Amino acid sequence: MLEPFQPFAAEIDLRTCRSPATPIERGLTFQRLETPPAMTRDDVTLDDLRRRLNEIDRHLIELVAERKAVSGEVARVKRSTGYPTRDYERERDVILGVRSTASELGVSPALAEELLRLLIRSSLTTQEQASVAARGAGSGRRVLVIGGGGKMGGWFVGFLASQGFTVEVADPGGGPAGVPRVDDWRTTDLKYDYIILATPLGVTDAILRDLALLRPAGVIFDVGSLKSPLRSGLLALKTAGCRVTSLHPMFGPDTELLSGRHVVFVDLGHAEALASARELFAPTMAEQVVMSLDDHDRLIAYVLGLSHALNIAFFTALAESGEAAPRLARMSSTTFDSQLDVATRVAQESPELYFEIQSLNDYGAESLEALGKAVERIRTAVLSQDKESFAALMRQGRDYLEDRRHVAERRA
Repeated sequence: MLEPFQPFAAEIDLRTCRSPATPIERGLTFQRLETPPAMTRDDVTLDDLRRRLNEIDRHLIELVAERKAVSGEVARVKRSTGYPTRDYERERDVILGVRSTASELGVSPALAEELLRLLIRSSLTTQEQASVAARGAGSGRRVLVIGGGGKMGGWFVGFLASQGFTVEVADPGGGPAGVPRVDDWRTTDLKYDYIILATPLGVTDAILRDLALLRPAGVIFDVGSLKSPLRSGLLALKTAGCRVTSLHPMFGPDTELLSGRHVVFVDLGHAEALASARELFAPTMAEQVVMSLDDHDRLIAYVLGLSHALNIAFFTALAESGEAAPRLARMSSTTFDSQLDVATRVAQESPELYFEIQSLNDYGAESLEALGKAVERIRTAVLSQDKESFAALMRQGRDYLEDRRHVAERRA
């Protein structure tokens, strides 16, 4: 299982603030590898060249390791000076400089930029993890993750443990190795600072209502992707005077870097609970968004419901077309391949979860109806040879997506 937000401190001597010995300090040099004088080009064999490539690859990894160590020190300096973890202007300058250097050396600027972006992302992950661990917001406070044996529950277990919380898991299916576990949360004393529900949507509402009867003192929140089916349980907790709010992490359990990711907080009217939940993500670079329950589900109908339905329709049409996958692969295009990659990932997800997202949202029918109308407009324009109507749809989409791109750039 992925263990997110593991402290980076082990890779740095915190007393001297030095990284482990760099490759150069260990006696390695990174000089350009020249053909040995005694060997002419005609003497070089394929095995010789492969050995040289292996040497170069090892040197590259050594440099990446050194860069990672330096990133840990950068995180320390940023924390001590109050400097933000992410500096977009600095990233831009670095990428432009690398593109320029790549051009001078006869290397593809696009390749150089892609490589640097991977390294920057790795550095940001290191710095964010160090920030979360250094913040130490948990300080031994107790957390119960109901459903902590699942993928998203496991993410929260690792995330909170890295902040110093004492985490326990209530899950009959098990939990992360080394984490205290109980089969039934009802057998605990419920004296936790946070109680987090990472359970399937079909059972979460009942657990929320049961908690309302017991009135735990700690902050309670779920992490469900829909809130409509949880409405009665959340209202029951609020009516019982519990410190309740609701979260929706807009990322999957394999996520390590939260920069550029969103966490949606549903305001249920308890300001203290909302603030306490938001504080958990303060050391990260996640963008926090606060909204009402109804606004959340109305937007999720498009963000998740529409995108899922579109991909399900796409691979359903392909599967029922009578064209075998190898035959389509021989004629694939860039657009087709990109769409197929997304659809393939959707097809691997849980049918039960995806059905819940479509069927349990009070606003789910709205996005499905919009999708049906859009497909019918395309079909009508094509069958009637209405070129202008078809072009109008394309122009409308171009304008909408351009506006969205500008909003994203301004936010960054």
